[in-house]
Amino acid sequence: MILYPAIDLKDGACVRLLRGDMRTATVFAADPAAQARAFRDAGCDWLHLVDLNGAFAGRPVNAPAVEAILAAVDIPCQLGGGIRDMATIEAWLARGLARVILGTVAVENPDLVREAARAFPGRVAVGIDARKGRVATRGWAEETELQAADLARRFEDAGVAALVYTDIDRDGAMGGPNVAATAALARAVAVPVIASGGVASLADLLALRDTGVIAGAITGRALYDGAIDLAAALAALRLPLSP
Repeated sequence: MILYPAIDLKDGACVRLLRGDMRTATVFAADPAAQARAFRDAGCDWLHLVDLNGAFAGRPVNAPAVEAILAAVDIPCQLGGGIRDMATIEAWLARGLARVILGTVAVENPDLVREAARAFPGRVAVGIDARKGRVATRGWAEETELQAADLARRFEDAGVAALVYTDIDRDGAMGGPNVAATAALARAVAVPVIASGGVASLADLLALRDTGVIAGAITGRALYDGAIDLAAALAALRLPLSP
């Protein structure tokens, strides 16, 4: 299982929110590029980036911070937030992102997701952000009646690289991930599923890994607070599963 340290960007700084509420932002690093280097130096294989302002604005807002991260590290980075048209997808991938994550447009313009996945094989993921099972869009500000699993199934044959599933009520709350719901989603589709929201300890990471069906996990606050030692977690996750 791949561990994705999270760098959430608000007003150019690295922050964490509580359950997606922009009013709860806690700044953990004023220099996102330096934070990215620290994660890389600890041995991580990927970084997960989010343009929080962009998610609300519907367009890239923290582009300078993302570009600084891409210039600072040589490991693949995925980015979500405010990516809602083909021009933006093409521009980000041309700048060196390994993968873009499409969330709101997966609900509002699924044909764009399919087009992008065909144009950029392996470089397009779908972000499924859900509150009590129902998908939320536009920076989690708008809740739909669409169930997370139903949205996931719509893209099973689209060629997307992964599904990033976030349980909004768990995000930033340090209360543990929704292992059962994430594993159920992973079993319902053939697309790799990455868990996001609530990871607070090494035990949480191991619980996700031990399902045997979850491809990755994203964590942010637990790394910044020191609840998870990144190097130790990476070493533990690289050990084989017990028979």
